[in-house]
Amino acid sequence: MVIQKEKKSCGQVVEEWKEFVWNPRTHQFMGRTGTSWAFILLFYLVFYGFLTAMFTLTMWVMLQTVSDHTPKYQDRLATPGLMIRPKTENLDVIVNVTDTESWDQYVQKLNKFLEPYNDSIQAQKNDVCRPGRYYEQPDNGVLNYPKRACQFNRTQLGNCSGIRDNTHYGYSTGQPCVFIKMNRVINFYAGANQSMNVTCAGKRDEDAENLGNFVMFPANGNIDLMYFPYYGKKFHVNYTQPLVAVKFLNVTPNVEVNVECRINAANIATDDERDKFAGRVAFKLRINKT
Repeated sequence: MVIQKEKKSCGQVVEEWKEFVWNPRTHQFMGRTGTSWAFILLFYLVFYGFLTAMFTLTMWVMLQTVSDHTPKYQDRLATPGLMIRPKTENLDVIVNVTDTESWDQYVQKLNKFLEPYNDSIQAQKNDVCRPGRYYEQPDNGVLNYPKRACQFNRTQLGNCSGIRDNTHYGYSTGQPCVFIKMNRVINFYAGANQSMNVTCAGKRDEDAENLGNFVMFPANGNIDLMYFPYYGKKFHVNYTQPLVAVKFLNVTPNVEVNVECRINAANIATDDERDKFAGRVAFKLRINKT
């Protein structure tokens, strides 16, 4: 025999719910007395307070081992890479001499990129350093901050400086300038106390034939030791990387040329096939003439 459960009216349900929320006979709120609620709240207060204190202490201990200015680990970048300017998405520099819009974007990017290298800004912010030696600035027990940087003046880029240049870095005449820069690595003594320079060439024999002649600024693509070591963005607030400008004089028109530039330095490997940017950079150059 099935016993049917008595169906409660809506009023009874409301009354039971109200009694659960607050029972005036037992003075219970949601099934617990005030003392019970106080013990529960105290437990969770102590529990989460302990977790917060432990987390805070752990973070504080960890931060004591981290420098505000220098990364603790730098194993991701053992060898500095090279990069070109103007910066393009696929490292392709394509110029149509008769189409201003095809190269004006490069000119605008280079104007912005080279602005910090203006001689007046360099003279105001950076030091005249002795060439051929590292510009070391040790702390010697006292924080030496900020670090001074050596001047790299825009005029050192010669015909690629863009100063009083009606050829727009050579892009309007089919003799474009491409700038090579080495990526920054903190506390890296590039060159191992020996002279270093950048060289460029066609990747294949046909590229070498189509590349033609070019000139480099500074002469021979030299990079001086005085721009190293680099101490980091926060320490070296006015640091400007040394550049090498390559002006291509007679690239075969309407042909895509594969160019590779390398840094020749005693402590920078350029033959690692697993890293195509280690000490080198490859880009495509095409000068269209109609």
